[in-house]
Amino acid sequence: MISYNRFLYDDIGNKYKRKNLYLLEIAELNEKIKVGGDSKKELELQLNRLIDTRKTHPYNIKLNKFKEEEKVFLKSLKTGEKDFKNTLDKSLPYKARKLKIQLFIAEEKYKFYKDYVDLAYDAKLEYEKNKLLKEELPKIIEYIVHETLAIEKALEDRKKIDLNNENKFKLEIKEFKREQKEFLGEEKRKLKEKRERGLISKKAQINEAKILKQKYKEAVALKSYDSPLKMNKEIIKSKKHGIKRNTKLNLKILNSNISDIRRTNPIEVEKRRAKIAYLTFLFPGVGQIFNGQYRKACIFLLASLFIYLIGIPYALGFGNYQGEGIRGLITLAEGGRRVDKSLIFMIEGILAIFFVIISLFLLYFSFKDVLKVEKNTIKGIRPKNWFETKSILGEEGFPYVVNLPALIVIVFMVLVPVTTTVLLSFTGMDPNHQSKFSWIGIKNYKMIAMGEGLAGSVFWLTLGWTIIWTLVATTLAILLGFALALLVNNDRVKGKAIFRTIYLLPWAVPAFITIMFFSIMLSPNGAISQLINNLWGISLSVKTNATQTRIALILLQGWLGSSYIFLLSTGVLQAIPNDLYEAAEMDGATIWQKLRRITLPIVLFQTTPLLVGQYVFNFNNFSIIYLFNGGGPFEPSIYGNLAGSSDLLISYIYKLTIEKQYQGIGAAITVFVSIAVMFVSFLGYRNSKAFKEERL
Repeated sequence: MISYNRFLYDDIGNKYKRKNLYLLEIAELNEKIKVGGDSKKELELQLNRLIDTRKTHPYNIKLNKFKEEEKVFLKSLKTGEKDFKNTLDKSLPYKARKLKIQLFIAEEKYKFYKDYVDLAYDAKLEYEKNKLLKEELPKIIEYIVHETLAIEKALEDRKKIDLNNENKFKLEIKEFKREQKEFLGEEKRKLKEKRERGLISKKAQINEAKILKQKYKEAVALKSYDSPLKMNKEIIKSKKHGIKRNTKLNLKILNSNISDIRRTNPIEVEKRRAKIAYLTFLFPGVGQIFNGQYRKACIFLLASLFIYLIGIPYALGFGNYQGEGIRGLITLAEGGRRVDKSLIFMIEGILAIFFVIISLFLLYFSFKDVLKVEKNTIKGIRPKNWFETKSILGEEGFPYVVNLPALIVIVFMVLVPVTTTVLLSFTGMDPNHQSKFSWIGIKNYKMIAMGEGLAGSVFWLTLGWTIIWTLVATTLAILLGFALALLVNNDRVKGKAIFRTIYLLPWAVPAFITIMFFSIMLSPNGAISQLINNLWGISLSVKTNATQTRIALILLQGWLGSSYIFLLSTGVLQAIPNDLYEAAEMDGATIWQKLRRITLPIVLFQTTPLLVGQYVFNFNNFSIIYLFNGGGPFEPSIYGNLAGSSDLLISYIYKLTIEKQYQGIGAAITVFVSIAVMFVSFLGYRNSKAFKEERL
C-alpha cells in the first residue's frame, strides 16, 4: 500500500503542510485506514481508485499544466537573456554586467512564479529567491558601478597632475626625512643622557627608542600623502580592493539568505524509497548527479577515477613495479623470474590492499552521502546547493579536510612499513633466502616462545637484561634528577643558577659525545681506568667484563637521563604553592612527611605520563649500547655470533636483521617487543592519576 506523511520536515525538525493535494489526500486516507473501523475496506477502495486516477486528479492536472508552462517560459527566458545581453552597455564592469543579467533573469522569474506560489513549494522557492535577488542585486550593482566611476575619475585626475610639482614634492619629502632623522637622533641622545644619569632604565630607553622610530615612520608616511600622485594611486588601490572585497561579502550574505529560504521551503517528491544510492553504489559521483549536486559530483568522480584507474588495476597487478598486486602478496614471487624479489612483491601487495581499503571507503562514503540526500529529500529536506556544501566543509568538515594530508602520510609512511614488518615475521627471510622467501606461519614466534635455536635462547637472555636495564637505569635517572631538583629548590641553597646550569649540562651536550667520551675514558688504558687503578689498586676491565659493562651503562644512563627529570621536577616544584608547606608546618609535619604527602603526589601527578615515556625510551635506547661498546663484551659460548652481553633487544634486532640478515625472526621479535611495550605503556598511563582524571 502506497503511503505518505501528511507533513514535510526541514533539517531542524520544523513541520510544513503539503502543497501537493494529491499526496496529501493519499496521506489522509492512509491515516484513516490505520485507525480502522467498519469503513476500512471502503477507504482502501477509495485509496486504490485515487491511485488509479492519478493522472486525472485536479491537482495533478494543474501541476502538469504548470510544468508545461514552466518549460515554455524557461525556453523563452534563454532567448530573452541573449537579447538582454546585447542591450547592455559594454563599458560596464564585467561583474556588473554579469549581475545585471542575473537581475534580469530574477525579475522575469519573479513575475512568472508569482502566480504559482500556492501550487507547489518549488514555485514558492523560486518566487521568494528571485524576489530577494530583485531587491538586493541592484544595490550591489549600483555599488560596483559607483566605485568603478570613482576609479575612472581618479585615473582622469592623474593625467592632470603636474609632474613638475611632483618633482618639487620629492625634494620636500627628502628634506622632511632629513629633518625627522635629525629630530630622531636628538631625541635618542636625550634618552641616552637620561640613562647615563640613572633617570630611566635600559629597558625603558630601548622601548622609548622604538616608539620614536615608529613615530618617525608614521610622520614620513603621512607626509608622503601630500603628494597628489601618491594620494591618487592609493585611492585607486583602495577602491579596487573595496569592490572586490565588498562584492564578495555582499554576495556571500545574499547566498546565505537564499539558503535560509531554501531551508524553509521543503521539497515534495512522489518517491517513497531510496533507490539511486543502491543503483549507483559502484560509481561515486553518479548518484550526486541524479541528486542535482553537480559540483559535489565532480569531487566524487575523482574518487571513481582513483578506484577504477589506480586502486583496482594496482590490486590486480597492473602498474606494479615487479609484483602482481594482491596475488603477489600471496605467492611472494614463488616460481617467478630470477630478478623478482619476494620483498618487493610483499610491499606492492600491501600497497594494493591499502588501495582497495581506500577504494572501499570512498565507495561507502559516496553511498552514504547519496543515501542521506535521498532520504532527506523524501522527508522534505532540499539537497544542499554548492554554497551550503562549501559552508559545511568549512565548518563541520574543516577538521577532516585539515587532517586528510596527515592521514595519507600516516597510511603510506607508517602503516605500510608496520604492516610489512608484521607480515615479514611470518616468513622465512634469512641469509639463505634474501631474494626469494616463503610463508612459514608462526614458526618464528614458536622459536622465540620455546627458546629454540640460538636465536630463541639469545632472545630470552637479552630480554632479561633489557628489563633490568630499563628498570634500574631509568629509576636511577628519576631518583637522581628528582633529588637534584629538591636540592636546588631549597631556599637555603645559594647560587641556584650555577647549579641548574651544571645539572643541565648532560642534557645540553649531545649524548653521543658524552657516551663516546666515557667509552674512551673507561677503556683499559683510559684515564678513568688508570686513575682508579692508581688510587685504589683496582684493575677495571669495563670493555671486557660483562658485569662491569652493564654497571657502567646503567650509571652513565642515570647521569644522562637525570637532567631531563631535573628539568621536569624543577618546573613542578616551583609551581607548588608555599601555602601548602606553611599549613603542613602548622600541623607539625616533618620534612619527610611534607615530601611524602605534598611534594611527591604533586610531582608524580604532573610527570607520571612523561616518566612512563622515559621507561619506554630506555627500553629502546639503541645509541648508548651501540656507541659505548658495540653491545659487547661478546661471549660466543652463550650468545653465539648474534649478540653481545650488553645488547638490548633493539640492538639485538639491529644485528639480527642488518648485520646477520635474519629479517624474518627479527621482525617477529620486533612485533613481540612492540606489543609488549604498548601494553606496558598503556597500563602505566591508565593507572596514572592524571589519566584517571582525564587531564592528559
